[in-house]
Amino acid sequence: LSPEVLKAIGEMGFVSPTEIQKQTIPFISTDTRDLIALAQTGTGKTAAFTHPILDMIDDGRRKIQLLVLCPTRELCLQITKDITNYSKYLKNIKTTAVYGGSSITDQIRSLREKPQIIVGTPGRVIDLINRKALDFSEIQWLILDEADEMLSMGFKEDLAIILRETPDTKQTLLFSATMNKEVERISKNYLTNPHRIAV
Repeated sequence: LSPEVLKAIGEMGFVSPTEIQKQTIPFISTDTRDLIALAQTGTGKTAAFTHPILDMIDDGRRKIQLLVLCPTRELCLQITKDITNYSKYLKNIKTTAVYGGSSITDQIRSLREKPQIIVGTPGRVIDLINRKALDFSEIQWLILDEADEMLSMGFKEDLAIILRETPDTKQTLLFSATMNKEVERISKNYLTNPHRIAV
């Protein structure tokens, strides 16, 4: 990882990677295949996908390059806070959270600052697509975080709508605590020959 990311995570008290991080970080850093990563909540999945991607984002381009979809407002805010902390020394990287139950006008204003990273809940992401406030045509990474939760909360159709807005060339990384039938189906529909990591 870059010195900037290592400095930020060192200050946060990280010493050694968890098992999911140990397996996922080298994979994302070196492989463009899609990924299914299975690990319990609380094992450090946000760091597992954020750390390598922060190294690869082009901070000179003011286009959305990473989209993280998650089921709840709370998780959306937590992931955004984590990414902001990890990218503390990457001065040109901007992250914006978009979620329901909060002013859409404020979020649109924040999107005008052209962040490279969007963390969002499916419903609000669709609202913003419909208002032409989000353009995913150049994203390189799509994270489906807590995919099993998103599906159990009924976001299947929403995910299909959002995924249609993204380029075929992106890398899709699905993180889930369980691999149930719905998650299996989503991965068949939207992931191409994915590599699997289970912890």
